[in-house]
Amino acid sequence: MRKRLRALFVTLMLAMAMVATSYAGTAEKQENKKQRSEEKYRGNLTKEVRHQLVMLPWYSVFDNLEYKVDGDKVTLYGQVTRPSLKSDAEAVVKNLEGVASVVNNIEVLPVSTMDDQLRRAVYRAIYGDAALSRYSIQAVPSIHIIVKNGNVTLEGVVDSEMDKNVANLRASAVANVFSVKNNLVVG
Repeated sequence: MRKRLRALFVTLMLAMAMVATSYAGTAEKQENKKQRSEEKYRGNLTKEVRHQLVMLPWYSVFDNLEYKVDGDKVTLYGQVTRPSLKSDAEAVVKNLEGVASVVNNIEVLPVSTMDDQLRRAVYRAIYGDAALSRYSIQAVPSIHIIVKNGNVTLEGVVDSEMDKNVANLRASAVANVFSVKNNLVVG
């Protein structure tokens, strides 16, 4: 009788261990599935933030909008020529589903006739070059020209290191430009 009870007890313990192992495996699978779902959601949110920023009506080649998505918090960076663009960017991102808070660190560039003239001159120098003119046919060209107090910063993405260097040379050759910072990324 004791042997039977002991055998029954051992069998019962083995069955419980198997159920626990099975449950742990299921819980691990569910956790992995949840993590993949969250990553997919964050990826979709990142794409939607980018889409909304690029679609802003006054966003141009002379503005640079960047962002960082951290869970349900979006941080905006960059430089804009119009104060309204800064507030519009925050408003469209704030209205996206899944965004709980927006930190707006966008810099509004100072109003300057000299900087406006430099923007136009650098634009003509870069996009007038035969090697770079293909970048100008997009709705928002991929080479952004940021001018602040006579200093030029190039932001965006180009196809090759040569294009990056040509853009830098063209911007540097414009009269009255104090300095050129080339932040173009080869992508």
